[in-house]
Amino acid sequence: MAAGASELTRLVDRFDDVAVRDLAWLLFAPDLLREGDAPLARPFDSPQERDATLAWLNALDASPQSLQSLHEHTRNPRFTRLGIYAESLLGYFLAHGPAARLIAANVPLRLQRRTIGECDFLLETANDVRLHWELAVKFYLHIGNGDASRAARLSDYVGPNLQDRFDLKHARLVTHQLALTSRTEFATLGFEGPWRAQLFIKGRLFYHGLVGERIDPAPEIGACHLRGWWLTASEWRDARARASDASGDERAWVVQPRLAWLASRRLDASDAESLIAESDAIRTRLETTVAPTMIAAYLRDEAGNWTEESRGFIVPDDWPERARAFAASAP
Repeated sequence: MAAGASELTRLVDRFDDVAVRDLAWLLFAPDLLREGDAPLARPFDSPQERDATLAWLNALDASPQSLQSLHEHTRNPRFTRLGIYAESLLGYFLAHGPAARLIAANVPLRLQRRTIGECDFLLETANDVRLHWELAVKFYLHIGNGDASRAARLSDYVGPNLQDRFDLKHARLVTHQLALTSRTEFATLGFEGPWRAQLFIKGRLFYHGLVGERIDPAPEIGACHLRGWWLTASEWRDARARASDASGDERAWVVQPRLAWLASRRLDASDAESLIAESDAIRTRLETTVAPTMIAAYLRDEAGNWTEESRGFIVPDDWPERARAFAASAP
């Protein structure tokens, strides 16, 4: 029951509160992996639960006072743990929403006083099915090796800071995290089963080029996964110059802090005009970036509203070479 990219945008845009928008994105965004590659979580057992969840989100958006702790996350520039924020969102839904019932969260497993893992969520559906969910929200850039004839592999998708890779994360989730509730150590904790382990995996994959390469993704990846683009700082400078020469390009470019990587944000007219006025300074800063930076481009529609057109990463000019070396280190 996940939404496609355009449907997801329409669904999320009905909400004003930032945390409600992010929660709706988390619940309705397409999975990064395809069905069958791993057992995938489904937030709703039925169309009725889906409709009830939308009604619940509408009510929460109208009166979001109970989301204070989540709001504090998004407003605190020192809080950058996107995974913890996503866990808080999903935990809130399971504890207060109209679908599955939360039994426990962040359940540690220990062997001889050493922590060997932690179950993200234990829950029970309306049909009395007990589920173990492992949550992952990932953002990877596709690098490849320049050989268009070679099929994409999970190892071609690397984290922007080159400290993570999709094949490594996939193996950890499937072989270790999903197996936690079948271990002897879990059986001693007293959570009556049986438990069905599932992967709740969302995010976005970024492809080279301003419109994103339309390559065939790795076979494990969901066909409807969310896409973005990436360019080197020099490529972005040249693309911006061509766009301005061709059409007097008027876009508002927004640097996305980590906690804004989920749902799109609203951009009002005054914010947009300020960003356009500062566009030269923003462009100069990004052209000399020393670390990958996510940005979003906003365009003004016929009604005068600013809507997100695309999302991508600007990376340093030496990043692709380092990224290919990191991808090539896969077995």
